[in-house]
Amino acid sequence: MSEIDALDERLRLLEEKVAFQDETIETLNQTVTDQWKLIDRLKKRLKDMDDQIYELENNAGMNAPANQKPPHY
Repeated sequence: MSEIDALDERLRLLEEKVAFQDETIETLNQTVTDQWKLIDRLKKRLKDMDDQIYELENNAGMNAPANQKPPHY
């Protein structure tokens, strides 16, 4: 194999690796983007549930005797 053939082969292998890495990076980027969208949706749902619990506690009369801790606590 001549020196030019060896360099051509090395260049071809490098191009293959770069193409594979580009594809991998794009796939990882899409995965991270999808996960952030999911995290944002879950954060919103958690906040909504927090707000609902807060409203339920306030509307249920948390100061009613049945909901108060006994004096020994």
